[in-house]
Amino acid sequence: AGGLEGGITTGTPLVVRGAMKPISTLLKKRLPSVDLRDGSSRVATVERSDVCAVPAAAVVAEAMVALVAADANLEKFGGDSLGELRRNLDSYVEHLAARGFGERGTGVEGEAGAPGAGIS
Repeated sequence: AGGLEGGITTGTPLVVRGAMKPISTLLKKRLPSVDLRDGSSRVATVERSDVCAVPAAAVVAEAMVALVAADANLEKFGGDSLGELRRNLDSYVEHLAARGFGERGTGVEGEAGAPGAGIS
């Protein structure tokens, strides 16, 4: 993945690659089924309501990346409340700044947080 070296963010955009299996279809082998109106044996109809699952997969992938990043932050900074988590993060950033790693990024293009601070 881009943006990581040895499990630490580099300050560059985090790039994640993903793959998924093709969506299932009945076009090749139509399965046996039953007509619910009269109970007679039929062959399943071919119906696809979604022709591309990539947009849905992108939403799931983004949510999973956010969940993993949040889990890593909780592991690093701990706490049982958002206030405690924020205090621990701020303390860590101050600790790095005191050792010459610079201040926390402001979100301005080209700026990034201290190495390993998880801020980019």
